[in-house]
Amino acid sequence: MNSTLHKIDAADRTVFGVLSEQKYTVDYFQREYSWGKKHIEQLVTDLTSAFLDAYSPTDARSDVEGYNTYYLGPFVVSSQGGMRSIIDGQQRLTSITLLLIYLNNLQKSSSGTEALAPLIYSEKYGTKSFNIQVEDRQACLAQLFEDGKYQAKPVDDESTVNMARRYEDIEESFPDELKGSALPYFLDWLRHNVVLVEITAYSDDNAYAIFESMNDRGLNLTSTEMLKGFVLSKYRDSERESANNQWKVFIQKLHKYDKEEDQRFFQAWLRSQYADSIRQSRAGSSNEDFEKIGTRFHSWFRDNLPKITGGNDRPDAFKNLIQTELEFFGRCYTLIKDAQEKELPGWEHVYYHHCWGIAESLSAPLMLAPLRSTDSEDIVRKKIVTVARYLENFTVLRAINFKRFSASSIRYTMNSLVKEIRGKDLASLQLLLASKLEQQSEKWSGLKEFRLHGQNRYFVKFLLARITGFLEQQSGVPTNFSTYFVTRGSKPFEIEHVWADKFAEHQDEFLQEHEFSTYRNRFGALVLLPQGTNQSLNDMPYDKKVEHYRKANLWAQSLHEDAYRNNPNFINMAKRHELKFQAHQVFKKADIDERQRLAQSICEAIWAKLSTPE
Repeated sequence: MNSTLHKIDAADRTVFGVLSEQKYTVDYFQREYSWGKKHIEQLVTDLTSAFLDAYSPTDARSDVEGYNTYYLGPFVVSSQGGMRSIIDGQQRLTSITLLLIYLNNLQKSSSGTEALAPLIYSEKYGTKSFNIQVEDRQACLAQLFEDGKYQAKPVDDESTVNMARRYEDIEESFPDELKGSALPYFLDWLRHNVVLVEITAYSDDNAYAIFESMNDRGLNLTSTEMLKGFVLSKYRDSERESANNQWKVFIQKLHKYDKEEDQRFFQAWLRSQYADSIRQSRAGSSNEDFEKIGTRFHSWFRDNLPKITGGNDRPDAFKNLIQTELEFFGRCYTLIKDAQEKELPGWEHVYYHHCWGIAESLSAPLMLAPLRSTDSEDIVRKKIVTVARYLENFTVLRAINFKRFSASSIRYTMNSLVKEIRGKDLASLQLLLASKLEQQSEKWSGLKEFRLHGQNRYFVKFLLARITGFLEQQSGVPTNFSTYFVTRGSKPFEIEHVWADKFAEHQDEFLQEHEFSTYRNRFGALVLLPQGTNQSLNDMPYDKKVEHYRKANLWAQSLHEDAYRNNPNFINMAKRHELKFQAHQVFKKADIDERQRLAQSICEAIWAKLSTPE
């Protein structure tokens, strides 16, 4: 019997050691890349915060060697016949690869020369191959590496689509203060100071045994578990067991959403109610309350007890904290999580913002911030919805004006807003947030020029679905936003261009093809149609398409004169909201301009005063 088959090795290795000119396959058991936006944002935040906590602009590059080491966790490989297959850990390794590709593109744009390519791919006999080898993902990785963007195709699998989206999330969440002179320092630190533990088995049986053991039992106490230990140590002996049982039930409720939801809750709760200081957005600034809660909230809690318990270290203070404050905010947090799953009556704006909004690490503290444990259920709902509605206003206004709202660019603004709205009564909250919107530099007039481009397809579909759902609900049609935005069944709704892509048919209005393409992509020239229907109409001229639109949703149907016959609910809705709908016998530049203005009016009707229910 080959004794090597029973051997297991473990070694700590830097990111450089793990990825530089290495080759891994991904075991079929682990094959899908499934990290969501919140996971990738947390990774970027954790890494950049840990680096910035050590970095000073006056340091020499060689000083990075003495910076803190960051532990990224273990991964398991099965090594057989010269091939290494990832059994556990491909989510992190794939995410690190995406981050490295982004950083490589970032440094190329600033004439950087750091050798990141060997950590991403290797080349043999003139052929490139990526260090994590999954055939279906190669085209996506190659285009991200070369161009920094990838347009998903209908034939792409779930992992490929997800990788493209997570790359965009990295672009949005990477902090601006690391894009200048600090970048080479960060690249050194990431390659040589970030450590993983590689566990190598030499048979699949041993590899799976390790995988199951790690996932069944876990390896380290989490921040939640360490916080629990500290809090329970403050209880009277006679009350500790009851408090422990209450804590376990509470955590189990959170784990129904995600196995790490407890940690996200504590970060959101502590930031919403107790955090005061924020790291300044410049290189060399130190991590403060908001950042420390994001990395080691159990330590921050212990170090800031006077702020949390009012200086009272007696058992009754901790009992009140757990049985009143924690219980209340935990319940409110689960209400938010439930509302993010689907359109619930009275909670719709929480769902809308979840589909298109700022990072959860910023939005969750904001929605919890104005709450008080004495608030009624109705006041709790109204406060949360008011904040969600403000956030939707904020993000939609930014998007139609082609402004980004990445976590890194708005982090300071949103964390400052947490402090401003903390504990506000409903009327004061509404007035404050309405004032913030009035002061926002982006206005609804941005819709006059708004158009579809390669990087905003998801948002354009969101906006079309919001407009279409609003028009139909206000007209008594039993549909909603989810009807058009959420993929159900085999025919999801897709963006349809009213104009076919035929420049020759529009040369009476355009001299240049790029001018035609710009107008063709304008929002007023777009509708939503079921997949298949839009493809069958793709090349038709407008006079043929519009006959099909009369059977479609109201935003498309309103192009046809039949929408204005025997349709009193639609007509009354248009009058009620002062919307200047009209049929279009032909569809020229002027008609698109008219539809742009109409879309602006609809948006202004949807996102009216914060104190007015939709």
